Amino acid sequence: MTYPFPLPAEDRATSPYTGWTRAHWEAAADGLLAAVTPYATPGQALYQLPGLRPSWSGPRSDGLEGFARTFLLAAFRVAGARGADPHGLLERYAAGFATGTRRPGGDAPEDWPRIADRSQPLVESASIALGLRVTRPWLWDQLDDGVRQRVGAWLTDGLTATPVPTNWELFPVAVGGFLAEADVERDAARAAVARGLARIEPWYTGDGWYSDGANRAFDYYNGWALHLYPALDAWLSGDSERLTRYGQRLSAHLADYAHLFGGDGAPLHQGRSLIYRFAAAAPLWLGALTGHTPLAPGTTRRLASGALRYFLDRGAASGGGLLSPGWHGRYEELAQPYSGPASPYWAAKGFLGLLLPDDHAVWTAREEPGPATADVTRAVRGPNWLLQSTVADGLVRLHNHGSEHLPPPGDPDQDDPYYARLAYSTATGPVPYGAAPDNHFGLLSDGGDRVSLRTALEPLGAGEGWAASRHRARVVGEERPDEVRITGLVLAHGAAEIRVHLVAGAAPGHTVRQTGWAAPDTSDGPGASDGPDALDDRYDRPRSELLPLHGLLTADPLPAATAFTGRAVAPALTGETTGGAAGDLFVCLARLTAEPDPPPLETLARVDVAPAEDGYEVRVAWWDGAAYRARLSARAVRVDPSIPAPLGRS
Repeated sequence: MTYPFPLPAEDRATSPYTGWTRAHWEAAADGLLAAVTPYATPGQALYQLPGLRPSWSGPRSDGLEGFARTFLLAAFRVAGARGADPHGLLERYAAGFATGTRRPGGDAPEDWPRIADRSQPLVESASIALGLRVTRPWLWDQLDDGVRQRVGAWLTDGLTATPVPTNWELFPVAVGGFLAEADVERDAARAAVARGLARIEPWYTGDGWYSDGANRAFDYYNGWALHLYPALDAWLSGDSERLTRYGQRLSAHLADYAHLFGGDGAPLHQGRSLIYRFAAAAPLWLGALTGHTPLAPGTTRRLASGALRYFLDRGAASGGGLLSPGWHGRYEELAQPYSGPASPYWAAKGFLGLLLPDDHAVWTAREEPGPATADVTRAVRGPNWLLQSTVADGLVRLHNHGSEHLPPPGDPDQDDPYYARLAYSTATGPVPYGAAPDNHFGLLSDGGDRVSLRTALEPLGAGEGWAASRHRARVVGEERPDEVRITGLVLAHGAAEIRVHLVAGAAPGHTVRQTGWAAPDTSDGPGASDGPDALDDRYDRPRSELLPLHGLLTADPLPAATAFTGRAVAPALTGETTGGAAGDLFVCLARLTAEPDPPPLETLARVDVAPAEDGYEVRVAWWDGAAYRARLSARAVRVDPSIPAPLGRS
């Protein structure tokens, strides 16, 4: 693999899984920072990076974003080296602070925009404040008094600006933590910290998970924001009581979070802002930094280094060392309207581990395997997810029966592909807005060109090997007086899944469609899945299968494109409602696998369906003797283990 900047030789003795050490992290930080240097304005106050249309906040705000996010990376690099700064990073950013704050809100070329209610500068103030806090002896304390006063005054607006009611509530916490420490508007700063922490409290669902706002949006903002800012502020403040509170939540979160990384290092592809890529490593380092983690030091480094290497190996910084908007390489469909050219540099949070001294066990211990090196199903109760990993191919799959998100701006008639799908994985991506959805079950419109949304999701529980939910099925443009409800259940074992859906309230004759994973199209041979950043290894060749078992028939597959490949295909099945009093049941067997020679899908399970009181009973016998009995009705789902005879393979 050729990288856009020099990296040390691998160290397989210390890091048998990734080959990477602290020296690789330092070299990657140096390379990323060197690549952005030519794009600084003459006074160093803005970084006008190429590569994407301006965000909805405009070019000046985008330039501030470039300054703030790369400054945070520089701050972690210098603070981790205990002030050593051979590349003069802090001198550059000091000049930018002096230039940008001369007349905030002015119209000079490098004037910073002011922090206002629900504005992007409020977001960037958090990175600036955190960077100043960790480099205080070498930067803040060395600034001229006038510059310190101007920067402090600019940041002070961040204490009272109204945040978007999401993780944004924590940006004043980051600002307040620094200003209180620097003795700038101390009372107001402390009040901002307390206010922000109080506002996220109702979103804590227990077991280490927050929803990102008063909805059911579960995603990476848990780790790189909702846990990061409270726990890090408590640690930096030396507040042991707060650190215990937030540290215990962080530790519980990491017990689940570690299962979201594939055997190749890939983080699970789910949720918004995925262009932040290896920012996903931030909560792993945070656990080690604060001492609140269930993970061994070698596991922490293996997961974090695996994520960084996964992206750099696949061209995330292929444009002369600049991070592109995308997952592997450039894929603009991942960029939200608020994303600008410098937005990917939120990835700087992934370098939080550099704050740990080089003799810390997280850097010196031998790497240990991550959870994806075993066949595991794990219920995640906060979001009502079921995680499924397989050692044969290193893939991790997430079965989603509890997370949904607001629709795209201005369009209430679309599901969010990154929240509303039935399942996500470390090797596939959902198809974007406007395309027929993968991993979806719904009613087709009368013309067959639209499918019902998965809205108003109601979690019905998750347990050993299963998860269930119910939602309202709404076909846009075909509003009906009768409300159709779909109850969904997944049973997972090994790489296989049984997908069960009960449709209640639908009139006879409605077509339903079940789709599977959108995997690379290999119909023309192995070359069909190659993209500009594809690697020739098992993780990049997953295969998707659907087998109808009850109420469904095979249909034409759906072509697609995803962040992983320009040519993907999702298998599909269709069926028809009868309008029965107990509803209509549809069952299929599904699999996503990158195993070279997997057993035939039809040999993995036996499924029997029978009527039951107010609904149906589904009995599943897996190939190895494991078995479940599920009862579904319009009111409830119950799943229990049972003990059948083992299912032999032929």
